[in-house]
Amino acid sequence: MAHRVHRPLEDQEFDFVLSMTTGPVLAYFCGGWPKALEACRAMDALVGEVSAEYGPRLTAVRTDMTRCPGTTRRYGVTGAPTVVLVKEGEAVASQAGPMDREELMAFLEAHL
Repeated sequence: MAHRVHRPLEDQEFDFVLSMTTGPVLAYFCGGWPKALEACRAMDALVGEVSAEYGPRLTAVRTDMTRCPGTTRRYGVTGAPTVVLVKEGEAVASQAGPMDREELMAFLEAHL
């Protein structure tokens, strides 16, 4: 069974996912403007695959920067795609720009 990637539609849903999660959360921020679309689509597949490997040890949340402006500001995200690792509601690491599988795995291993 594939691991589910949460896709909140607004800031309150992001906060709800955080409140219901006991472990780390990989929030990846995407945008709908043309330059970000291709990289964000690639991140969708990559994050889904990687989060499936981690199973229940990691929750992934796709965050649309336009629909979640408060969450985007709270974590200091200024471009898409950006990944932010959140533990107990606090950002512990972030990285902006497109990533491949090896880069994402190294990011997670370094900060989990």
